[in-house]
Amino acid sequence: MTLTEAVTGSAASAGALDGARYRASLDDGREVWLDGERITDVAGHPAFAPAIAELSRLFDLQHSPELRDTMTVESPETGNRISRAYQLPRTLADLTAKRRNADVWMRETWGQHGRSPAFMATIAVGLYDFRHRLATNRPEFGDNAVAYHRYLSEHDLVLAHALGDPQIDRSASPVDHPDHALRVIEENDTGIVVRGAKQLTTLAPFAHEILVYLSASFAQRGAEEFVVWFGIPVNTAGLKILCREPLGAAPYGHAHPFGSRFDEQDAMLFFDDVLVPWDRVFLLHDGALAREGLVRINAWSQYVGQVRYRERLRTLLAVATLLARSIGVDGFRNVQEDLGELTSFVNILDHFLDAGEATAHRTDGGLIAPGPTPAAAVWAAEVASRAVEIVRRIGSAGILMQPSENDLAAPELRPFLDRYMHGKTLPVDQKSRLFRLAWDLTHDGFGQRQDLYEVVHRGDITRNRINLFHRHDQSEVLGRVEELIGKPLRAQGRGE
Repeated sequence: MTLTEAVTGSAASAGALDGARYRASLDDGREVWLDGERITDVAGHPAFAPAIAELSRLFDLQHSPELRDTMTVESPETGNRISRAYQLPRTLADLTAKRRNADVWMRETWGQHGRSPAFMATIAVGLYDFRHRLATNRPEFGDNAVAYHRYLSEHDLVLAHALGDPQIDRSASPVDHPDHALRVIEENDTGIVVRGAKQLTTLAPFAHEILVYLSASFAQRGAEEFVVWFGIPVNTAGLKILCREPLGAAPYGHAHPFGSRFDEQDAMLFFDDVLVPWDRVFLLHDGALAREGLVRINAWSQYVGQVRYRERLRTLLAVATLLARSIGVDGFRNVQEDLGELTSFVNILDHFLDAGEATAHRTDGGLIAPGPTPAAAVWAAEVASRAVEIVRRIGSAGILMQPSENDLAAPELRPFLDRYMHGKTLPVDQKSRLFRLAWDLTHDGFGQRQDLYEVVHRGDITRNRINLFHRHDQSEVLGRVEELIGKPLRAQGRGE
């Protein structure tokens, strides 16, 4: 069945997902592996169930009377209600509506879902917007991008993307070691056959579709044959998903309030001679076009990503503020300075978002895109660890040692906990839960993963800084300085 038939035929979708449909859709024969075991019931597995329950709750919000119009919109093609995240923004009002939808997703997840469905859907919007340029590679590839966006939006599918290549020997060219990167091993009448791997595909076991792109750097290394963009269902034959160790597990009753709910999972993908039908291929063997497209198709995801990071910073600031109050250090000058620094991060991100909307423009694909703010990616990577460090500094050793809910419920222990582990403003039970939030955000496996994510997911910061420098137009001020130094500099105050 082609993508067009999947939207218009008997398998036409009912539009925006709800939780029940989402959970049922994961039982599709996908090959998911965890700790040497193939997982046959992804939705019901204890390592995945809390995260899937959280995603299901979010999909249910799309149908709530209070949020229906914020989170969904009527499809102009079918009349279905589809996610605002998949909406093609043709006006500034459409763009700001996408931001309001993202606000809901990111607020409900405390800024912890870096690759939420609301984020990933915007990349499909970018792929659609880039359709005319993809058609210069092959005419049908532009049509494929249009059909793929419509297929995803009308079914409200959860998208994951596969970008990174295996860390084997980054100093070697894939031409010399073909198995070090994903590559096309065959083209036939049906499609292309790919073999290889992609690493760190966030959300893969919880998604419906995998979008493979990036690969632009291969062109610079004389390996254009490794440049390929396509999208496939997660349950495609030959695709194996290897999950990392789950985070947020709760041994001995110690709760992980964020880790248990918001662990998106990161996975290694193995493509064992996977057939990709031609109507799912978007770009082949054109590194220059891939480099151009990498910026273009992420215009909306960067915008929504800033909405998400702002919410994460707001969460860190709120927890840090309550930590300081709970132990009576909120009046200390150094603590107020730290909180002021964290507040400045929130305010700066507000300005980046406003700047993107103030400089919004119509693309050559006909959509309204936020103005580019590449400095935001550099800045966010620079301050991410500092934001976490401020929470650590304020909570200090108290973050490490807090009683569990079972400790609090033990009659023999509770008098000692009430006497020695309460706070200035909070009883022991509320204080322990607050400090456990801080632990989840900053110290445990989930917190460490989130911190690493903030540093790496925007790409290499050195490369981003270099690109920022090269793209910055200095021509006017350079000309003025050159004119200034082209003449003798006269000393002042000598009557000259």
